[in-house]
Amino acid sequence: MSESIVRAAPAGPPEPPGPAERVLPLHRPGRWIGGALVLVLVAQASHGLLTNPFYQWDRFAYWFLRPVVLEGLWITLQVAAYSALLGLAGGVLLALGRLSGNPVLRSVSWTYVWLLRSVPLIVVLLFLYNLSALYPTLSIGVPFGPAFFTFNESRLATDMVVAVVGLSAVEAAYAAEVVRAGLLSVDQGQHEAAAALGLPRRYQFTRIVFPQALRSIVPSYVNLLIGLVKATSLVFYVSLLDLFGTVQGLGSTYPGDVVPLLLVATVWYVLLTSVLSAVQYHVERHYSRGALRTLAPTPLQRARAGLGELRSRHRKETAP
Repeated sequence: MSESIVRAAPAGPPEPPGPAERVLPLHRPGRWIGGALVLVLVAQASHGLLTNPFYQWDRFAYWFLRPVVLEGLWITLQVAAYSALLGLAGGVLLALGRLSGNPVLRSVSWTYVWLLRSVPLIVVLLFLYNLSALYPTLSIGVPFGPAFFTFNESRLATDMVVAVVGLSAVEAAYAAEVVRAGLLSVDQGQHEAAAALGLPRRYQFTRIVFPQALRSIVPSYVNLLIGLVKATSLVFYVSLLDLFGTVQGLGSTYPGDVVPLLLVATVWYVLLTSVLSAVQYHVERHYSRGALRTLAPTPLQRARAGLGELRSRHRKETAP
């Protein structure tokens, strides 16, 4: 025989809900242990870097802003700037050639990109440096016919010209792939819409396609510039005394200051690449507008938000 159970209704008004329970975060001891180990390693490396007398930080301070070092730094900046501009221009032309319907342009552009990306930069620079042995003179005239103007290659190919041409040639091969990828990232509907408006192909490219492709091209090309700045250290092998070449020469003259001089070059390269990294960050942030609903906060904004949170916590804890 089953017995029925009757639940009595609570008498009186319902009790008010209790305070919301605090959700505790999940404990991750492995994360804290890993962070502590990393901090210990960083502290040891920093302590050794500052206390080891072999680094000779007094000599580093002596050489860091010497005029001879700054002259080499200025040459590095010149070579990087010229090569970046020429490399980007050449990359745009090569990318258009690879996307062209002309089989000759497409084949020549593909061959150039394939060859220059396959050959090491130092080989290209040394080959251009010794080009006068193969072609003592250069001429302009009718192909396979008489020459109107003749130039002495050894006078035109100065150390600066050889360095800029070599770096620009290799940079254009890599920039071509960046530009081509950016052009291919534009939606095909944009091409069809531009053609439906009856715009000439030149205006389709300059007014509609290329501005949209810059969203993918510019951040990636700024990343190439970081590698280009470091690659300028190879122009020392074509007798151009840039930053690294100057430091290398000073190290031969002052063998006791080799390590401080290498640190001087290292710090300058780190500063240059850090500036480019900051530019890359802001360029990516600028071109991400329209693609993202909300932009990620900058490091400065994160620091301000963290300070504001700490202040609010302190006020709550100290409040009576």
